[in-house]
Amino acid sequence: MLAVYKLTQDVHQETRADVNHQQLFEMMPVPRFIIKVRGRNDFVIAEVNQKALTYFNKNREDVLGHPLGVLLSSTDTRYFLESLDAAVRQKRPVTVKALAGANSGPRLGNFYINPLPGSDGAVSIVDVLALPSAGDSQSLQRERDDAISLLTSVFDVSEVGIVVTDQNQRIVRVNDSFVRIYGWHRDDLIGHEFANLLVPEEQDLARSNHDDFINSGTRSSGEMKIVRKDGNVANALFTTAALELSNGRRFQVTTIMDITLRKQMEITLRLAKEQADTANQAKSTFLANMSHELRTPLNAIIGFSEMMIKETFGPLANEKYKEYLGDIHLSARHLLEIINEVLDMSKIEAGRAQLDEELFDVSQMVSAVSRMMASRAFSAGLKIVEEIDPDIPPLYADPRLVRQILINLVGNAVKYSNEGGTIGIRAYMTKYRALHIVVSDEGIGIPKDRISEALEPFGQVSRPSDSRGGTGLGLPLAKAMTELHGGALSLESDLGKGTVVTVEFPEDRLNRQKKTGEVRDPMQALVGKAGTV
Repeated sequence: MLAVYKLTQDVHQETRADVNHQQLFEMMPVPRFIIKVRGRNDFVIAEVNQKALTYFNKNREDVLGHPLGVLLSSTDTRYFLESLDAAVRQKRPVTVKALAGANSGPRLGNFYINPLPGSDGAVSIVDVLALPSAGDSQSLQRERDDAISLLTSVFDVSEVGIVVTDQNQRIVRVNDSFVRIYGWHRDDLIGHEFANLLVPEEQDLARSNHDDFINSGTRSSGEMKIVRKDGNVANALFTTAALELSNGRRFQVTTIMDITLRKQMEITLRLAKEQADTANQAKSTFLANMSHELRTPLNAIIGFSEMMIKETFGPLANEKYKEYLGDIHLSARHLLEIINEVLDMSKIEAGRAQLDEELFDVSQMVSAVSRMMASRAFSAGLKIVEEIDPDIPPLYADPRLVRQILINLVGNAVKYSNEGGTIGIRAYMTKYRALHIVVSDEGIGIPKDRISEALEPFGQVSRPSDSRGGTGLGLPLAKAMTELHGGALSLESDLGKGTVVTVEFPEDRLNRQKKTGEVRDPMQALVGKAGTV
């Protein structure tokens, strides 16, 4: 008799989940269907193979979930239900005469009804298998052999390793891919316990899981470490599925995909990232700690050059010296600005930046920065236009950093605008009660594919021949300072048309409860800090 694969769970679900069983079920050369027992004389069709659909001339959707009557004539239905009820009550297989089909396919002798008790002893599933007539045995044997040959070919040519183990956890079959990948000879594997191929710390768990999965019929997946023939350890992903034959023999089929190379790449990338992070942290810490050493001599140069330009201690003998002192003073202030930008960015990257927060008036801050940058804009032939919503509530933030954000954005707008252009500064509340401060210009713009580069530290997108200079830190620093406040900076630009930068501060920085007299003029908060960024 053909081997009947016993089902121990809801067969309709189980056969859908278990690829190997579903293939065998469908490839059987005779009709077979599974009946689910819902109560006394209450049976529905849970699964049916293609041979049965052909034999009864039915479509799958017209059969699944329906009573037996959709397959059988009224006479056959009564006769079959009596036999089915007897098999369920007695919990013993019975054989009934052939049921009427559609006069196609092989001639059938009988139908074998096999009730399958569950863990509680009650019969919930019945397996029904057609038995061939004697005249068709050879034909069916050939079809069976072809089906086995096909599955064997699939097993052997698979690129992933496949191992079949029995209830004693011994390997009964292994495919060529497993042998090739892990270097073992087939004779080293057959009859030996599969868990012994794993690293020692995983063997006990593998043995325990094998017993659990093969007895429960459930599937599992995860990672394991396999010891190769040469002693090296390989990483692998595995998936297991249990299979039980009608004679009670159970097997576990394990598919294994080697991921050793992927794991090695992950480790290499992680180590490289850790080294890069360590180097970047060391760089940032060094620059942040150099603040005093770098700024002190520059402040002295700036201070003394200012005194000499003003001739505080008497006139200079030669006017040429005044010109040179002016150059020294401007160069020193420019160098101090660059150092301040580098140091501030380093502090932020090193996680050492701290916010000195208070409530202040946004409109006053915007107007103060606009007045501060007016002379520079005028010298470049530009004008600054403000548009400030009068209903903006006080902002709870670090006024020094907000001022620096605006200076950097307006400074960039001045630097990259052409003579005769307009720079706009707009501040307003969004419908979501967030604050937007928008700085726009009509300058040279940025190519869309290089906008992200402009927001990276030291990312300069201007042409090498461009005389406007800069460190490439203005925009990244403004972005980092905005994000320190929980906000966001976005940039839109069209080449040759201009750039629009939007700074957003979240709602929770605008609706803080303020005490009487707590809102300060932002410029008062910045007294004595003009030379520090």
